[in-house]
Amino acid sequence: MTLLNAPEYDNRRETRNRNVLIAAGVLLALLVVTGVGGFLLGHGWFFSNLPIEHKVSNFFSALEAQDYEKAFAIYTNDPEWAQHPEKHADYPLKRFTEDWTSASPVGAPIRSHHVDISKTDGTGAFGSGVIVAVRVNGDHKLFMWYERKDGTLTEPAPHMLQYD
Repeated sequence: MTLLNAPEYDNRRETRNRNVLIAAGVLLALLVVTGVGGFLLGHGWFFSNLPIEHKVSNFFSALEAQDYEKAFAIYTNDPEWAQHPEKHADYPLKRFTEDWTSASPVGAPIRSHHVDISKTDGTGAFGSGVIVAVRVNGDHKLFMWYERKDGTLTEPAPHMLQYD
């Protein structure tokens, strides 16, 4: 093939190629914004900690409603805990209820909560757990630990987050 018999210019092909390049650039920019935005807003890379924050929020909502059985099921990640209470003999529902009422970390019944921020922590590529900061009754900060391997919650977390 020489220059004298080169193929004709295909406008549709050039338009399609340009549009594919623009779409790839927009998709890449969206991925970067989503990934970094989640991290900067305190919800994990690509907002990966949002399901965990939702679980912690459900836990505190159950405590607010004084539904300690539901809160215990969320805390232990065992919705069928009543079928096998011997599995939780070291931390039974009675002790859990005392810990979150009369011996509450905020010193009073929990009336309101807001999940502020979360941070992946621990070993491994995605960490062994997540620390979730919750503001309870307006001014008390609590730090809950979510264990990735079994989905349980623990209070207190191994350390606290620095935020306002």
